[in-house]
Formats: sequence, structure tokens, C-alpha cells
Amino acid sequence: MIEKEENFRNDAILEMAKQIAVAARTAPKARGTDNLEIAVLSGDDIAHLADRMQSIADATGQAFFARDAENIRQCGAVILFGTRVSPLGLNCGYCGFDTCGEKGPEVPCFFNANDMGIAIGSAVSRAADLRLDNRVMFSAGRTAMEMGLLPGCTMILALPLAAKGKSPFFDRK
Repeated sequence: MIEKEENFRNDAILEMAKQIAVAARTAPKARGTDNLEIAVLSGDDIAHLADRMQSIADATGQAFFARDAENIRQCGAVILFGTRVSPLGLNCGYCGFDTCGEKGPEVPCFFNANDMGIAIGSAVSRAADLRLDNRVMFSAGRTAMEMGLLPGCTMILALPLAAKGKSPFFDRK
């Protein structure tokens, strides 16, 4: 039997996306507290995300949403990384308040965002190990948040994954 790579590429990307999500989960977290939500989009869910990104571009004039939507359409999977606001009681002041008790629930906790960043660092490292084209995207994460794809998360970033002859994420217009 001969099986051409283009016939199983997206299935392979989806399996690798699961490995990447697990690598992100095991990243260190402040005080050992895990406030992350991680999900993998594939198939029609990718198309819905890209369509919504295009709608945002049309409504706001922010052209980078349209550019990024075209990148998303070329992916086999998109990993979403979100965090809930859950102050850790460290009273660090990074949020602009002297104590965790003074800040409201709408103000992000530095450590929640930092933990998400460390997890994404683990994820992109694993994606590089697997030789997958990838790029962390605010636009796709912001759109996912607006769509309610990770309920309860106040910050979301996305990691689209592709396997192309040339990465769709560079030399962009």
C-alpha cells in the first residue's frame, strides 16, 4: 500500500497537537496552581474561527485579523490556551494593586498570565521538536474568547499548527 502524505497530514497534525497540549499542561505553575484551559480545534471549528476573525477585521478595520484568518485557514489544528483570573495571594503588586484582595475580578493576575506564557513556551518548543509550522496569535485567541470557546477564561492565546512546504506564518502581508 502507498499512502500519500497529503492524505494523512491533518490527522498527523491533530495527533501532534495533542502532544503539544500535554507538554503545555506539564509546564511549571506558580504555587503549583493550575488555572489553564487548553483545547484543540480542528476541521469546521477552524473554519468558524477564521470566519469570525474575518468578521472582526471587517467590522473594526484591523487588517491583521484578516491576514491571520487566512493563516488559520491553512492549519490542520489550532491549540487554544486560556487562563482564568485566580489571584494566588502573593500580594506582588504587579497588577497595580498592593494586595490581591484590593484588585477586582476583571483585573488579570500577573501569575496567571505568566503561567500561560510559560505553558505556551513549552508548547512552541514541542511544536519545533515536531517540525510543525506555528505562530502564537493574539488575534485568534481574542476571537476565541469572544466566541466563548473557553468559558471562564479572561485571556486566550492561540497556536495554529501547519505542515506546509513553506510556513504560512512568515513573509505575511
